[in-house]
Amino acid sequence: MPQRTPLYEAHVAAGGKLVDFAGWELPIHYGSQLKEHEIVRADAGMFDVSHMTVLDITGPQATAFLQQLLANDVARLGVEGKALYSAMLTPDGGVIDDLIVYRTAWDYRMVVNAATRTKDLAWIAERAAGFDVTVTERPELAMLAIQGPNALAKTRAAAPQLAGLIDSLQVFQGLAAPEVDGGWFVARTGYTGEDGLEIMLPGEQAIALWNALLLAGVSPAGLGARDTLRLEAGMNLYGSDMDETVSPLAAGMGWTIAWQPAERDFVGRVALEAERAAGPAWRQVGLVLQGKGVLRGGQPVRTDVGDGVITSGTFSPTLRLSVAIARVPAGCGEQVEVDIRGKLEPARVVKLPFVRHGKQVF
Repeated sequence: MPQRTPLYEAHVAAGGKLVDFAGWELPIHYGSQLKEHEIVRADAGMFDVSHMTVLDITGPQATAFLQQLLANDVARLGVEGKALYSAMLTPDGGVIDDLIVYRTAWDYRMVVNAATRTKDLAWIAERAAGFDVTVTERPELAMLAIQGPNALAKTRAAAPQLAGLIDSLQVFQGLAAPEVDGGWFVARTGYTGEDGLEIMLPGEQAIALWNALLLAGVSPAGLGARDTLRLEAGMNLYGSDMDETVSPLAAGMGWTIAWQPAERDFVGRVALEAERAAGPAWRQVGLVLQGKGVLRGGQPVRTDVGDGVITSGTFSPTLRLSVAIARVPAGCGEQVEVDIRGKLEPARVVKLPFVRHGKQVF
């Protein structure tokens, strides 16, 4: 049976259509995926992301451990609250998972994907064995993502005890909330291309926050809108846009690799250095369909230097056209064709993202 988050009853009450996602019963929508997408772009929507795995990493060697585990360098997190996006890699340079790590008062907090939880925890435990470090999973925490141009204002109204903390947060920063009992943590991060917050809190307090947000005018949003929003924002989905067979250099994640200092020997470094020296064979691009149909994951992309593949595709509600993230040969030109049900349709190669803060950016 799928697991249920602490917000399950709230989803039922809101009319959510529940589906099995990575072993969790979660809402795909609450009646209209399109409406939920548009509300996040124009106002404020909230997502239950309690299925994601929260880990606290503490101990004298926590920094040294994460410097080896992650392709990005946690030494860049100079002050408490700073957040870093990174990947965990195999020795061959494939992506085990992508994640966010925060510098905290107790050392570090890391949030990893639900679908990869089992293999992530096994890999982390294996790598941690050589360090004086403690890794603690926090399954008792729920997590709500409130996203959109009015997300911060409406969250302040719903939870006035958090107003000062929210006002102090910079983008991509997360801090504990001492004003609230129970170990709340508020981060100005998200997965939509909009400003917003991700709030971690004890599961038994989650429905009260959800109801307060409803009263403040924040609309529930499901997994369907979350996917179209992140795709418009050019954000990768693990298992679609990258996995253990794909390097971060081929998945548009080269910016998340900290090459300096040269002596930091993170897992996968040797393989990535060899790939970089040879010149990556693949690159990640955005595609905008100029022909008929809808771009979908798995469709072949015909280019002037060989074939690629769409890794994520959809009809963009914001742009009113079909867009996709694709992996293509590195020398690919600006015009390609996509095989849609056996018919080649023209598409234009663009730089990601497609949308930021509700506006077209390509």
